[in-house]
Amino acid sequence: MALEDRAVELLRQLIRHRTVNPPGDERALQEELAAEFERAGFEVSLVGRTPERPNLVARLRGEADGPVLGLLSHVDTVLADPAEWSRDPWSGDLVDGVVWGRGAQDMKSQTAAECAAALELAQSGWRPPHGDLLVVVVVDEETGGEDGAIWLTENHPNLVRCDFLLNEGAGTVIPHGDERLYGVCIAEKGVFRFSITTRGAAGHASMPNVADNALPKLAPLLSALASRRPSPDLTEAPATLLSALGVDDVEGLRAINPTLGAFAEPMASVTFAPTMVSAGEKINVIPSRAVLKVDCRVPPGHGRETAERRLAEVLDGAGDDYEVTWLEEVIGNGSPAASPLMDAIARWVQSEDPGARVVPTMLPAYTDSRAFRDAFPECVAYGFFPQREMTLGEMWPLVHGKDERIAAADVGFAARAYTAIALELLA
Repeated sequence: MALEDRAVELLRQLIRHRTVNPPGDERALQEELAAEFERAGFEVSLVGRTPERPNLVARLRGEADGPVLGLLSHVDTVLADPAEWSRDPWSGDLVDGVVWGRGAQDMKSQTAAECAAALELAQSGWRPPHGDLLVVVVVDEETGGEDGAIWLTENHPNLVRCDFLLNEGAGTVIPHGDERLYGVCIAEKGVFRFSITTRGAAGHASMPNVADNALPKLAPLLSALASRRPSPDLTEAPATLLSALGVDDVEGLRAINPTLGAFAEPMASVTFAPTMVSAGEKINVIPSRAVLKVDCRVPPGHGRETAERRLAEVLDGAGDDYEVTWLEEVIGNGSPAASPLMDAIARWVQSEDPGARVVPTMLPAYTDSRAFRDAFPECVAYGFFPQREMTLGEMWPLVHGKDERIAAADVGFAARAYTAIALELLA
């Protein structure tokens, strides 16, 4: 069976497993994959916090010492409402060269491409001349990774330690003028969520003039968070991206490529997204307390001090009678843009799509790469799943959305990438 056919059939098989998290129920899927890797000659482990949710680790040992290349993915998915879809979200239908189903983009397609590449290499008789090829398929990414990558790296570090890691986060082609760009995600922003509380005095809603309503006090703060932009805090990934595109800042990029500029803007600065408001519990009682919750993302290497400084900048003049409570603090993470792994990716892109080039990007959200970077500081971890049949603007709305789907050709395209990168790095 050709590599693309194998990867596509494996993706369809994976989609048919309903691994919506919670609860996940990934065991049956993981056992099927484990059996395939055992038959191909890999050393296979199924380990997890609970028996129902094992993580799969498959190692193909090399003939001599060398680097360990890890291919990482997760097989849990978010919910899907069949009533909103054109096709059954768990059908794995292949129609007109397109595979449909929940996980087709996020990220069973990458699982299928990585696994197909590794299995084909092993079954051809290939063994790494230097180093090991490691395939890691985890559970629980969609709800934070406590049963997946975090648990695995904390409890079985020697099982999954690697020098290079490929995961999700970038790779879909980005049109830029006459060029075709492939992003490689080298960093992920940190999470610094907080709440803003305003206070007043309760009273009967029929007499609003004699009470002190806490809720309207949120209005100017909410408006400022929604409309103002903080000054940039440029780190390596966006700085290198802007330089590669020949512009000085995001505004310059927006002027020549609005779509790419919109994707790049969150990379360059702290972002504030108001998401939840709560106040009174009865419609006839004026609330004495109102709370606004804000999702805040901070560039890697920056912490709460940066978030506080940019928040003060955005809220300047919007009021001073409020309290800020920090709810969650996770420092962003990243890997250097220059590495043998980046070189291997760039060479493959040039061979498959002459004239195209790779550019470093940052993910405004986070992935399981953070667990590996935390556990193994020397590990170079990138997000790279190449697609060229859809552009980034076409693909992104399908992630966690209805009618999620992927071109079958791109599943094979990615499988070829992982094959070539393994052959180069483990030569």
